[in-house]
Amino acid sequence: MSHIALVTLVVRDYDEALAFYTDALGFELVEDTDRGDGSRWVVVRPRGTMGTGLLLARAKDEAQLGSVGAQTGGRVGFFLHTEDFAGDHERMRAAGVRFLEEPRHEVYGSVAVFEDLYGNRWDLLQPA
Repeated sequence: MSHIALVTLVVRDYDEALAFYTDALGFELVEDTDRGDGSRWVVVRPRGTMGTGLLLARAKDEAQLGSVGAQTGGRVGFFLHTEDFAGDHERMRAAGVRFLEEPRHEVYGSVAVFEDLYGNRWDLLQPA
């Protein structure tokens, strides 16, 4: 096994999730395929990378809908690395991304916690 290719993120709506991840976070759309049954295979990942992508999967029932925004129990569950912390932080704030704290400079790097459009917590992190 060489790497994790995709991580599923349960979302309310494909198009609103796609807009957030591509517009506000600057991810690229890798694939958006209609599966013929009302569902789609929607994959995004950070622009210019070949790493792990997010499979944006629309909730199919009440149980899945209840997990939207709480997939990691309120903990930071996703870690977005950057090589330009200050620039990406400012660009994301200008795009309406909600940061829960001011940037911190820790031994391991510069970091700030933000929420996606559903409330899932992420670290924007530039490793030291």
